[in-house]
Amino acid sequence: MTTGEPRRTLGRVAMIGAIAALTLTGCARFDDAASSPFTPEPTFDPGAEVQPESPAAPSSAAEPTIPDDPCFDPDPNVVATCLDTTSGLVLLPGGSALVAERRTGRILRVAPQQQPAEIARIPVDGATDGGLLDIALSPTFDEDHLIYAYVTTPSDNRVVRIAPGDIPKDVLTGIPRGAGGNAGALAFATPNELMVLTGDAGDPAAATDPGSLAGKLLKVTSLTSNPNPPRPAVVLSGIGTAGDVCIDPRGAIWVTDRTAVEDRLQRVRADGTVGAPAWTWPDKPGVAGCAAGPGAVAVALTDGQAMALLEIERDTGTVTSAPALLAENAYGRLGAAAIDADGRIWSATVNKAGGQPVPTDDRVVKLPMSSGGGGPD
Repeated sequence: MTTGEPRRTLGRVAMIGAIAALTLTGCARFDDAASSPFTPEPTFDPGAEVQPESPAAPSSAAEPTIPDDPCFDPDPNVVATCLDTTSGLVLLPGGSALVAERRTGRILRVAPQQQPAEIARIPVDGATDGGLLDIALSPTFDEDHLIYAYVTTPSDNRVVRIAPGDIPKDVLTGIPRGAGGNAGALAFATPNELMVLTGDAGDPAAATDPGSLAGKLLKVTSLTSNPNPPRPAVVLSGIGTAGDVCIDPRGAIWVTDRTAVEDRLQRVRADGTVGAPAWTWPDKPGVAGCAAGPGAVAVALTDGQAMALLEIERDTGTVTSAPALLAENAYGRLGAAAIDADGRIWSATVNKAGGQPVPTDDRVVKLPMSSGGGGPD
């Protein structure tokens, strides 16, 4: 395990260049036959079907913002403004993204110079830290347009599957919810394996209890709405407040979480084994979203108001030096992390939840590559 003070400047161009975009492939198919656990049913905008946009055919429906718009942000790195508190962020081909609002249950498509477009709204319990907590695209999203979501209901936390014009279908239910510690995250490790990171729901003992789904990294292979799904396999236990789960190109799984003692970045090797944490933060800067490439992992630091970049040795996954900090104090509290095809890191702010929001918060941003903006130093 390695710890240390972060480097305050980015420094090495090679570190950014090592981060590659994640791609989803496969041929998973899902059974849509199930009843909805939600009342009321979610609504979908029939004019905004969930589909990735092609660079050659950008949406013509959205109007660009204008300077006298109160939601206009002059920062060229800002993609979307005036959102409610965000949670999950996933990128689409063609330079757009889907972002989730935790408290409202909305999923919006965002792109530079376009107004956010609501494509779905899921009923959620957004009290305390619950709500729409993360989203993940189906491995065959281009064909089926399915989105998986980690949500809080009045009775539990759960994973659901949604499609345009349909109601949510349960994938995994019964994840304990609490007065806090409800955060969770999703990522596909393979086309048939959905990794589900659950928080401890405010009960650290539940995280080590094999009978509880709380405080675990779970492998879900039953992706249909089976009334009696098999219990998911436990990959990792002892999770505190869940941060995020992300997969690197070699199949290793990276997990961030916050404990009473420290914040952590842990690595599950492709063979399923787990060693000591890859990095710990005794100062607890609030690790959140992560994105992993072949040579680096990006971790959003919510309370630290920065994106940490950890360079890793490709074969062993060992962190080779103290994290560099990107966009420190530039946008406030950062939640999500994603990497586009050009190696550019995207994030979404959570300033309306415990921060000091500016008039255009919350925002989706493409983080500048150095403190001065523009390209890397």
